Amino acid sequence: MKRLLLIPFVLALVVVAVASWFYKNSGPVSESEKLEYFIIAKGASASQIGNKLESAGLIKSALAFKLYVQFTGQSGKLQTGEFRLTPSHSLFQTVDSLFKGPIELWVTIPEGLRREEIAQKIAASLDKDNSFIVDFLQASEGEEGYLFPDTYLFPRDVAAPTVVKRMTDTFDSKTEDLENRSGLSFEKAIVLASIIERETKTDQERPVVSGILIKRLNSGWPLQTDAAVQYAVGTSKEWWPILTLDNLSAGSPYNTYKYQGLPPTPIASPGLSSIRGVLNPTESEYWYYIHDTKGQIHYAETLEEHNTNIARYLGK
Repeated sequence: MKRLLLIPFVLALVVVAVASWFYKNSGPVSESEKLEYFIIAKGASASQIGNKLESAGLIKSALAFKLYVQFTGQSGKLQTGEFRLTPSHSLFQTVDSLFKGPIELWVTIPEGLRREEIAQKIAASLDKDNSFIVDFLQASEGEEGYLFPDTYLFPRDVAAPTVVKRMTDTFDSKTEDLENRSGLSFEKAIVLASIIERETKTDQERPVVSGILIKRLNSGWPLQTDAAVQYAVGTSKEWWPILTLDNLSAGSPYNTYKYQGLPPTPIASPGLSSIRGVLNPTESEYWYYIHDTKGQIHYAETLEEHNTNIARYLGK
């Protein structure tokens, strides 16, 4: 009987001890009101965020943070981006600041987008109106291909010219030390890299396809790349449309079926893999390539072999 009476007493002691521990560890770390920048990366868990907050001296206990956000059902609602936090806030105030949203937001720009698509994606990510898109396109005039695809942190109120400069500066820093073995000027290599970005699917095939297209250029062949024609005929309804026979006779200088040589400008933003593929092309006996319906590439040395691949893998 005495043991039964002890159980609730012990439980009460445990509850009091846990509450006391939590109260102690939910207070401010210090009296300093200095605001510090704190970044939450994409995909970070509540545990990872708590550990980082504790290491940064912004909360007393990562465990207390994790228990609190899980108990309140908020662990899956933590936002990513950059925040300004202070060690003078309690755990509850710090969590509240995190849920008010970041001062800077992550924006991921994938490879192979044209300027208009980049403008639209950034505007959507930062909740900007159409005027931002107009300003971005004006500021990035002549910069097609040089807006480096990457993941960026941008303030909510960032101006379009600032975004453009950040992206072109990133392009410069990423490419300044790359060796060019293509035989093309760097500017022409970027034009070709933008085509390679749209025409290929894997890192392995990019140097090979680059070698094929450079060989066509050097031999006076038309490149005959669909991506360049898509750039010419694409509209806001569909930036990269499926081509028709009429499209292939378009009078645009981007029509690589009708005109020899490279288009006058890049057609999209190439990633490092495509740029490296062009700057370091692989020599081969191939002149042709196609992708089958599953995305697998097939090369050919002759037109006859190429037509056989088309019939076999595309059923045409």
